[in-house]
Amino acid sequence: MTADYELCRLILRDRRFGVVTPFHPALPKPIRRALDKTDLGLPNLGEPPSMLVTDPPDHTRYRRLVRHAFGPKAIAALEGRVTEATNDLLDRLESKPRPDLIEDFSAQLPVTVIAEILGLPADMHPTLLKWGDTGAPLLERGLSWTTYRHAIEDLVEVKQYFDHYLDELAAEPNNDVLSMLATDGETTRREQVANAALLLDAGFLTTVNMLGNGIVLLTGHPDQLESLIAQPDLWPNAVEEILRYDGPVRMTGRVANCDVDIAGERIESGSLVLLSLAGANNDPAVFPDPQQFDVTRDNATEHLAFSSGIHGCLGARLARLEGAVALRTLFERYPNLSLDGPPVPHPLRNLHAYRSMPAKLLAD
Repeated sequence: MTADYELCRLILRDRRFGVVTPFHPALPKPIRRALDKTDLGLPNLGEPPSMLVTDPPDHTRYRRLVRHAFGPKAIAALEGRVTEATNDLLDRLESKPRPDLIEDFSAQLPVTVIAEILGLPADMHPTLLKWGDTGAPLLERGLSWTTYRHAIEDLVEVKQYFDHYLDELAAEPNNDVLSMLATDGETTRREQVANAALLLDAGFLTTVNMLGNGIVLLTGHPDQLESLIAQPDLWPNAVEEILRYDGPVRMTGRVANCDVDIAGERIESGSLVLLSLAGANNDPAVFPDPQQFDVTRDNATEHLAFSSGIHGCLGARLARLEGAVALRTLFERYPNLSLDGPPVPHPLRNLHAYRSMPAKLLAD
């Protein structure tokens, strides 16, 4: 295990290391056989063929199919729509005496945007949020049986929905990313469903957490918020500092695919290496005074909150855009916004987030 920034970045970019999967050859054969025989064939984010947990060449093939939808031009073209959706949500907040900034704002914006990117109807938003909430724990380890069972029950619904929807797109494709998946002759339907579900969940889960974490940080550091109100051009850098200081993902892992000598250590083939992203983002060798939240930090963009290497977050540009627009618009409209009591943390360990965040909106 390491929390050293340079080591984490090096290992994330080193092709001698692969992603951690439940079916990795390093597992004892009896366990692998048991997992294979009990494979439910559901679109679990933490199991292949989700591109999150596949290595090249499959990972390369999946990512190539969908990356155009999250490229620089595609995301830049979304700025107006993100701004419009943000203002619509803030208009609705005005009628709520005690809004929940997670349920009523931070969750609603990214699910609205990713649903539109994927061509999913607006009336699906509550269902999509439910699927995301129950599915997120599958990225954790050591789940209770009850939590796992609820997640699997929802994954059955996810599979049925995307099976049907991809059938429709295969028959009558649109000019969108899921149509590209549905009409690709080199991927199986299971691969298509798994990665459609991944695009959905990854498209809003971490952004919900980033926005919630950012609201807590900014209300807790009024001096930094004052700087942002006075210098709006700092908002993009503020989002980077939020990600560095309190990123939504604490840790990831890699498995050595061969014997590797690194940092004076021999890591044997099949060994698991845990990488503390939160620790790396607080490495004083890279980030001076790392425990200081500073929206003007010169190298805030060097954080590893979005991972690095070939598994760097596909939706990082979208998350950055949504973060800068949503937080800026929220605090410009409500510069005296305050939390109405402590926010309720989400009971996850690796994904750092809040479940609810009651607030008082004060425009003046």
